Amino acid sequence: MNRCQMLPLLTALIALTLAGCASNQNLRSTNETTWQPSGEPATASESAKADRLWQVFERYEGTPYRYGGTSANGFDCSGFIATAFDEALGRQLPRTTSQMLSAGHAVEKEELQAGDLVFFRIKGKDQHAGIYMGGDSFIHSSTSIGVTHSSLNGYYWRDRFSQARRFD
Repeated sequence: MNRCQMLPLLTALIALTLAGCASNQNLRSTNETTWQPSGEPATASESAKADRLWQVFERYEGTPYRYGGTSANGFDCSGFIATAFDEALGRQLPRTTSQMLSAGHAVEKEELQAGDLVFFRIKGKDQHAGIYMGGDSFIHSSTSIGVTHSSLNGYYWRDRFSQARRFD
């Protein structure tokens, strides 16, 4: 196969890599309308929750994505969330994204607090989730990067946000 024949194949492979459970696209266009979080300061308990979740994130940052993964060997998005809640907060959450969508209670985007779960619709289905950390940041396990943090206003995520849920 010569270079001209390989170019379409390479382009398709790159596109597939960026799709899936997650991609860390934080690019922003200059004319987009972005969501802005409320300016209200976090309570002391919200700050403590965020600090504990950040500590877990720092421990696992860069851990590769692995479908069904729930350990330092690899995480899928819901496996990372369940592990983070267990280690940081001593809370047991449902294991899968669909189970998480059926639990907790719905939260409006404007009322997000650190520790709320954020869900994203990909290919017509809510199939990716992360943990909101304040501002417009969330932590998650991305198929392309592994455990990482991203912006809700990021190019890939801003139009895919579907809902948020809180687990008190």
